[in-house]
Amino acid sequence: MDALTSAADAIKPLSEVKKGSKGKQKHAVQKPKPKRPDGTLHSITPRADLPRSMRPAATESKTHGPYAHIRDKKLKAKLHSQVAQASQAKALREDATTWLAGEPGGKIEVETELERTWRTTQEEIAQAVGSDSITGRREWKWDLGPYRVRYSRNGRHMAVAGRRGHVITSEWQENKIHSEIQLRETIRDITFLQDHTMYAVAQKKYAYIYDQNGVELHRLKSIVEPTRLEFLPYHWLLASIGNAGYLKYLDTSTGTMITEQRTKLGACNAMTQNIHNAVIYLGHQNGTVALHTPSTPTPLVRLQAHLGPITSLSVDPSSGGRYLATAGQDSRVKIWDCRNWKGCVREWTVRGGAPSEVEWSRRGWLGVIGGGSINVYAPPAVYAPAPRPNSTIPPSLYLTHPIPHRPLVSMRFCPFEDAIAIGHAHGVSSIVVPGSGEANIDSFEDAVFENKKARQERELQPDMITLDPEFVGQLAEPGHVPFTAPELPFRQKPRLDRLRELGKADESPASDEEEAGDANAEDNEKGSKLKGKEKMKMRGKGKSLKRYLRKKRKNVIDPSTVAIREKIAKMQAARKAEARQKAGLPEKVPRLTALDRFRRKS
Repeated sequence: MDALTSAADAIKPLSEVKKGSKGKQKHAVQKPKPKRPDGTLHSITPRADLPRSMRPAATESKTHGPYAHIRDKKLKAKLHSQVAQASQAKALREDATTWLAGEPGGKIEVETELERTWRTTQEEIAQAVGSDSITGRREWKWDLGPYRVRYSRNGRHMAVAGRRGHVITSEWQENKIHSEIQLRETIRDITFLQDHTMYAVAQKKYAYIYDQNGVELHRLKSIVEPTRLEFLPYHWLLASIGNAGYLKYLDTSTGTMITEQRTKLGACNAMTQNIHNAVIYLGHQNGTVALHTPSTPTPLVRLQAHLGPITSLSVDPSSGGRYLATAGQDSRVKIWDCRNWKGCVREWTVRGGAPSEVEWSRRGWLGVIGGGSINVYAPPAVYAPAPRPNSTIPPSLYLTHPIPHRPLVSMRFCPFEDAIAIGHAHGVSSIVVPGSGEANIDSFEDAVFENKKARQERELQPDMITLDPEFVGQLAEPGHVPFTAPELPFRQKPRLDRLRELGKADESPASDEEEAGDANAEDNEKGSKLKGKEKMKMRGKGKSLKRYLRKKRKNVIDPSTVAIREKIAKMQAARKAEARQKAGLPEKVPRLTALDRFRRKS
């Protein structure tokens, strides 16, 4: 029992307490026992830690820090608060990047260094991926090709146009055909408008607009012999280029032609847009690339890209429109940096003939059609510099797929699916390209599951198309935009301005004094009418001292004030006489009084 008591540090019986121990216990210094770490708390702390943005902001000491040398306390506190706010905002951005960003899209990964992804066939990919992804592998066979293909902005709908007049629009994932028409006329291009309910077709003579059911809505006679069409979704402009070499912008909301620019370079068969700033890129027959906007009549940039005609060009949407890919008849593909235009970043030669089409995916994967196959290159190897200067070695190949149906004329990546559609002479083929589609969908930008009720009209003015879209919200430079004050209505203008417009203003030097005298006369009249409580003036003008000084100045006779009052009285009398004369009334004779007999006659 004693052992248990001593181990538990219990209170001993009084009989066992030694004399004098009480005093020793008072003066004895007790050493603190070291606390053992809590194992449970230690195990859950790493998993239950708060994000940095939700932790209380650590206030730096005012005596230590980058601004401790500043003597002004107010300035020092302001700078410290700015530093704390900046650090907290940085933590918030990092947390948003960590928690809100979804998982990155997958891709083909090899197990050993000797394996290559381009050796993977579509059959092997179909066995490895799930049933949802395998829907991207399709085959549509038609006989009126070659066919050009185009996806809608959300990737759910596909439009196909054959060279010999065959047009089909469908919801390709559900195998649901919206319309199928035979125009019996040469078709060069097709594109969707604001959504899948309307699309434009570049036919032999004019451009036409059809609805979802294939009914002709408009015939655009102003667009003659178009070769390529592009729709600007934020501005609702239909850009077209034709054999005549005129770049035209048509407002599809009003049907008016915004602008018409002559390129002076003949027919053009290559056109694309930069989705970040809506600038149109044109590739001409002499190897020139030109950048156009509707607000400038001349090209913003003109670049000699190839030694022969340009067959296709495309802008990378994943890098903010930074990189441009061009393909020409010289059998070369070139990557350009749109920020400086100091030469191509990389170029290589395509085997098997000149490349007919280049296209970027939403994640920066580049597809090139060359010969009878399609080659896909993954970033960042596409725009990485070549190992040797002036080298034409192609970047590392990610995926390749041979297609026997020649010629291959068109290619489009599906925006939010790992699929790519290739238009050829005998229809359209769709293959799976793992990792090419955008995994994080912005439902406010491109609603994949939008319905009829969810569609909203979005349109911007054509003047907002520029190379630098960051100018929105900035202040104009001084002197460039002249400031014009808004003109006030006549009844809201000051009295002097109204008299000047009527031609009755007195521009003599005494006009200011007259106005002051007129104001004093009005004050005297108001004072005579309202002898009771004085009306309170504006702030600062109704104080007791001000009222006292006004009363004191009321009976002061000043020669200048008397002269002003006499002049005002004469002006009022002349004004009344002029009014009576205009009204046709007889001149008013002054009424005689009893004392007028004593007035001296002049």
